[in-house]
Amino acid sequence: MSKDEKALWGIHAGRAGEAGDLFIKHNVIALGWLEMGNLKILPPNREGIKKKLQEAFPGKKEGYYPIASGQLYRFAHEAKIGDLVVYPYRFEQKIYIGEIIGEYKHNPTLDPHFPQQRAVKWLNSFPRAKFSQGALYEIGSAMSFFKIKNFADEFLTALSGKKIGKPVEKDESIAYVAADIEQNTRDFIFKRLTQELKGHSLAEFVAHLLEKMGYRIRLAPEGPDGGIDIMAHKDELGFEPPIIKVQVKSSDGNIGDPIISQLYGKVEKPEYGMVVALGSFTNQAKNFARNKSNLRLIDGDELISLILQHYEKFDSRYKGLLPLRKVYVPEPLEED
Repeated sequence: MSKDEKALWGIHAGRAGEAGDLFIKHNVIALGWLEMGNLKILPPNREGIKKKLQEAFPGKKEGYYPIASGQLYRFAHEAKIGDLVVYPYRFEQKIYIGEIIGEYKHNPTLDPHFPQQRAVKWLNSFPRAKFSQGALYEIGSAMSFFKIKNFADEFLTALSGKKIGKPVEKDESIAYVAADIEQNTRDFIFKRLTQELKGHSLAEFVAHLLEKMGYRIRLAPEGPDGGIDIMAHKDELGFEPPIIKVQVKSSDGNIGDPIISQLYGKVEKPEYGMVVALGSFTNQAKNFARNKSNLRLIDGDELISLILQHYEKFDSRYKGLLPLRKVYVPEPLEED
């Protein structure tokens, strides 16, 4: 961004939009964090703000502090007079665009819950339907104060008075939004699995998944890796084929041919073997399995697909581990 180019920021008015009237009636944008006091008396850097956050909000998860300190630093120090700000006012279903006209100040008088403030001049407002799905998705960020990058041109074009917006069937960003939401969900599941389930606990989870897929399982006790973690079968006693011998690997790295060959050496002719891994498999391992009709390799990506397919059947324990809720995302429309 050039020295004279205006930055475009996005802001939310609290979790439930409760500061919306403050924004519009008093021509300000504001953040909460009232326990932080006046940010101007803190060292003018992220570390100084982060240290105060740790004092004011002890016990938060470690990731909270850099994210919150980044937002407060940008609001107080990085955003400049003349920069533009986009505010989605949910109660009017409108998008307000304004110009920052004042430096940061701590002012609990207007609203004690939102004391971190900047004066703005609202330049115009537009119906949400004017913008593409991608632009609306970007300003729906989970953060309170953030920089708009991917769809900044749409908001600037609207402000200039030029026509924007396309019919839904021509909005290319719909596919982008749906894909991004799905990828974020898959990334979240992968991170939770790698951080929370190691060794035998991942084998327990895979056994639970197989149960919800209709299999009866026998889980090997925790101990030295014996090559077979789960025996899965359809009948109650476990005598009738197919019988599946499953090995589970919690490493997020590549699984090589030796591990696959070791498992397969324990698979009898009428049985099936399966290796489930959070990571992926080397080409040698894939080539070995490709020639074996009774051997399956399930990598992390396919495991996540199975989780999403059977998630509704999971017990509360694993729904708590992977807290997800069903949402509907737009499907790109095809032109007639």
